[in-house]
Amino acid sequence: MPSGLAALLDDIATIAKVAAASVDDVAAAAGKAGSKAAGVVIDDTAVTPQYVTGFTPDRELPIIWRIAKGSFFNKLVIILPVALLLSLFLPWAITPILMLGGAYLCFEGAEKVWEKIAPHEEENLLEELAELTSTEHETAMVKGAVRTDFILSAEIMAIALNEVKSLAATSIWLEAGTLAFVAIAVTIGVYGVVGLIVKMDDIGLKLAGRENGASQAIGRGLVKGMPKLLAALSTIGTAAMLWVGGQIIVHGFGIHPAEFFGLYEGALAWVADAAMSGVVGLAIGAVIVWVYHMVTKRKAH
Repeated sequence: MPSGLAALLDDIATIAKVAAASVDDVAAAAGKAGSKAAGVVIDDTAVTPQYVTGFTPDRELPIIWRIAKGSFFNKLVIILPVALLLSLFLPWAITPILMLGGAYLCFEGAEKVWEKIAPHEEENLLEELAELTSTEHETAMVKGAVRTDFILSAEIMAIALNEVKSLAATSIWLEAGTLAFVAIAVTIGVYGVVGLIVKMDDIGLKLAGRENGASQAIGRGLVKGMPKLLAALSTIGTAAMLWVGGQIIVHGFGIHPAEFFGLYEGALAWVADAAMSGVVGLAIGAVIVWVYHMVTKRKAH
């Protein structure tokens, strides 16, 4: 009996060591994959705040939570199993699918550019306010954010999967564990930062109401600076859609724009690649937007 108990304890200790090693492998692989996907993660963080702008303060965090839940669902329930299955049975299909998603990002970005430059009819302020505070508008914005998140999440997960597969020793379980780890960490990180950004003006108001002079100065600075920051993030978010969408497409064709200028690595190569990818993304998005508006006009008539 003692010997049986000792053997059982040895087995448990062995299993624990294997599990600990697996956790270390997943963490290491996830760290490497996450660093490679950092650019897309930053873009995701820049894109999301524009979907929350215009809502009353009491609805901001609930909306972010709804988008975050959609992001968890995107990554863990849809993208993770599909990515693993495609990598096993149809690895060639991953790039074309990502390119279709990239085209959608180009469309979204170009549509936002079109909304800025195209003439619009003057809207009644009360009607506009009623629309912004309506349940239908909130639901539409959440769905739009979750759709955009899906494309960016697919890119993040594809980068993560590619990095795990480049390891000398890998398995389907290591790949699944790494993707799950990346999905959870990225989603918490992105939407935690987004929540902090959109509530920063409220934090500023509380600080401005304190008796401490330094707190008041910081609070007033936050209140004054947040509208400018949110406006800048809106522009950055639109640019990120065009850049990431264009980059997915050009890289899908095996083209790296920076190499045309003899740049292969470093900050200058990154800037050149991002700029050229953004131009390509805007061009592709403009064509899709033009076709979309032509089709909707014909249907209207």
